[in-house]
Amino acid sequence: MSNPRVRKIADRIQVIVAEMLERRIKDPRLGFVTITDVRVTGDSQQATIFYTVLGADEELASTGAALESAKGVIRSEVAKQLGMRIVPTLTFIPDALPENARALEEVLARAKAKDEEVAALRVETYAGEEDPYKKPRELVEDDDLDDGSTDEDELED
Repeated sequence: MSNPRVRKIADRIQVIVAEMLERRIKDPRLGFVTITDVRVTGDSQQATIFYTVLGADEELASTGAALESAKGVIRSEVAKQLGMRIVPTLTFIPDALPENARALEEVLARAKAKDEEVAALRVETYAGEEDPYKKPRELVEDDDLDDGSTDEDELED
């Protein structure tokens, strides 16, 4: 769907279908529906409409049945508003995005828990010396030279 004309048609179909579901379709089986995406083939013959439903699987099944029964009314409204010679055939497909997002969130939660376990087991010790930075040497007093001679005297001997 790289054609900008086809993308505009898909966007317009999404708006028309969403307005139809909100205002004109009064089926009691229709749940809280969101039209997430519309994909139109390059020849504008078929439009695939992806939707999500807030609720459990029962609401998803009943909403799917309501959308299939209202497909003709929705297609005639799309034809009237688009003004195209050939109106695309509509296909409603439940969007798998919420399930994928839920599965991804579960994986991320498990990874976070594992990271916290590893962080709890980690001991903060460093390799090498405790203080790896070089310090200036302290001058050693000549306590081992008891005979009163200095370093210069020893050098002469």
